[in-house]
Amino acid sequence: MPFQLPLPFDENPTYAAADFIDAPSNALARDFLARPAEWTNGRLILWGEAGCGKTHLAKIWTEANAARFLEGRLLPPLAPTIGPLVIDDFGAADETELFHVLNAASEAQQPVLLTGRLPPSRCNIALPDLASRLRASLAVEISAPDDELLKTLLSRLAADRQLVIPQNVQSYLLTHLPRTPGDYREAIARLDHAALAAGGKITRALAGRILAEMKPQES
Repeated sequence: MPFQLPLPFDENPTYAAADFIDAPSNALARDFLARPAEWTNGRLILWGEAGCGKTHLAKIWTEANAARFLEGRLLPPLAPTIGPLVIDDFGAADETELFHVLNAASEAQQPVLLTGRLPPSRCNIALPDLASRLRASLAVEISAPDDELLKTLLSRLAADRQLVIPQNVQSYLLTHLPRTPGDYREAIARLDHAALAAGGKITRALAGRILAEMKPQES
């Protein structure tokens, strides 16, 4: 059963290219992002679990290609498609609006980058024409992170918050946290706040308490 991630703390993620961690899990996505001319029907869909780097890569591509970045849940009707377009979390978009935007982009011969938790083939899309267009797009998974990526992520998250995490605590977190970047970000945020309340020292016991708090409550 996955951990609960209520995200109780204010987080302001940065999406600079220098902050992205290259890894085998995202290599295919990075490769295709560099070659939009090869996207099927001018569309690329990056999909994967929460925190895997979809939005970060989309923000980097937005900046590099002078694209317009839109959140799916806030997709405006008939969004302009003068240039390249990014739609983050396409599953949250109104289906009719998304359908019209994709059609407009296709007519203007502009590339569209979309992100989502699932590939179109596994999404419950009610509008048949939209389902057809999405399934006729190139879909690339950002797969589960490997050990090296998680170690690097843990170190970077701690450095960003100027946290000193003893080696035994790092080993404990790497062993016991679920293998998702989202869980790592939540754990480090909680450790930061808990350590401040406890006087600044991060211990194995404190880490154990944080992980216990993150686990779902049995009903």
